[in-house]
Amino acid sequence: MLDIQIQAPFPILQGAGAPESEQSLVLLTSTNFDVADGPFAHLDAATGGALRRAVAISGYKGEREQSCVLLAPCAALARLVLIGCGADEELDANAVEAAGGQAAQALKNTTHADIAFAGRSADYAAHAAYGAVLNQYRFDLYHSPEAEPKPRLQRLTLGVKEVEAAQTQWRALEAVAQGVIRARDLVTEPPNVLTPPEFARRIETLRDLGVDVEVMDSAALRELGFGALLGVAQGSEQEARLVVMRYRGSEEAPLAFIGKGVTFDSGGISIKPAAGMDEMKTDMGGAATVVGLLEAVARRKARTHVIGLVGLVENMVSGNAQRPGDVVKSYSGQTIEVLNTDAEGRLVLADVLAYARDRFQPRFMVDLATLTGAIVVSLGHARAGLFSNDDALAEKLFALGENVGENVWRMPMGKAYDKLLRSDIADMKNITGRPGSAITAAQFLARFVKDTPWAHLDIAGVAWRSDAAPLCPKGATGFGVRLLDALVQAHETGPRD
Repeated sequence: MLDIQIQAPFPILQGAGAPESEQSLVLLTSTNFDVADGPFAHLDAATGGALRRAVAISGYKGEREQSCVLLAPCAALARLVLIGCGADEELDANAVEAAGGQAAQALKNTTHADIAFAGRSADYAAHAAYGAVLNQYRFDLYHSPEAEPKPRLQRLTLGVKEVEAAQTQWRALEAVAQGVIRARDLVTEPPNVLTPPEFARRIETLRDLGVDVEVMDSAALRELGFGALLGVAQGSEQEARLVVMRYRGSEEAPLAFIGKGVTFDSGGISIKPAAGMDEMKTDMGGAATVVGLLEAVARRKARTHVIGLVGLVENMVSGNAQRPGDVVKSYSGQTIEVLNTDAEGRLVLADVLAYARDRFQPRFMVDLATLTGAIVVSLGHARAGLFSNDDALAEKLFALGENVGENVWRMPMGKAYDKLLRSDIADMKNITGRPGSAITAAQFLARFVKDTPWAHLDIAGVAWRSDAAPLCPKGATGFGVRLLDALVQAHETGPRD
């Protein structure tokens, strides 16, 4: 992860000289900046007026997504970069995080840089570092040693006057960033490496952070009656796992988070088309987010009792695979007619949701799953679908999503959709027709939560990016770690012992 250092501003910003160096300097500005005042005046003088001329020629005004780059403007600097954050009155953490990510992108092929602030943006100093860290994520585990990577930003120094306050803020954000990175790493791993047993082994490393981890194998799940989950796993040589993670930050009833962990989804007998099937390694994105969340809350020592449960399976084609037309008995005792083996995620979640409810009696449950292509049709790649049986929980998730930049949109539910799940030979069927199929998938899950406050996040459109964004390069996003950590923070109690 990008190394963040926090110290007093770069000398040249305080009117002092700076030695000749290969250092780059980034200055975040609002639209209210004045090139003839404060640190800008020092920089303009040090660059012999080059800053003033560059600002005028480029039309830089400090607006969001604007930038101005000067190469070798003086002996003290190899590069000077201005990044806009927008108007002071509209400034928020999201804007500064995006600017931090944009700054990191502008510093490619640079190994070390300083970043400083002008105006109110100093209040959000650590958020700029947060954006830069998330932007600089790379997964290069499988590149050969002979492959010469381009130089990459390794250390970013935050120049702030309030060093101690910025350090405190950064420690909390750094913990969340590490959770996001853990989730991205898991989603990016190839499916021949990250099998259900291996996934469970990776989760066990959370014990080093003070998280209790319990791993149940197929025999234990069979004894518990996880017929729906085991039906999905029966076509694979890789055994299923259920992993329970518990972080005890308080003695209150827990908050429960449940993730779909299909480490590879061939579709089973209802096999998927070959084109794009490689992307089905990401079908464990919900489970990855839950693991990342537990890492984040443990690292920042959250004052809340948090439970994470992930059902880990591989959905494969074999002579022992589940067939369309099979009927399975779920952990809850309800029976399910499996009409399509590619509607497998809801079968996994059905058992885990019911088990979480019965065993832990949580204050609420939130599940995450790359569940349906239909939600992508509905919302594209900008928002996750939000379904809930509890208005207060849904409203909280929506508001927090807007605050942290992981946006959700609430979708409808109701009896008209629920009746579409009726089966002629079982309590329900696992799939309906194409119309409203993201909704009927959520309606299916609702049958396993009873009256526990619950929300379902369908993250099929947001778990993976096909293009880069300020806070995320192309690939796995770790969507949900920041949102759910904010939800946990909203339920934290008094100081810990």
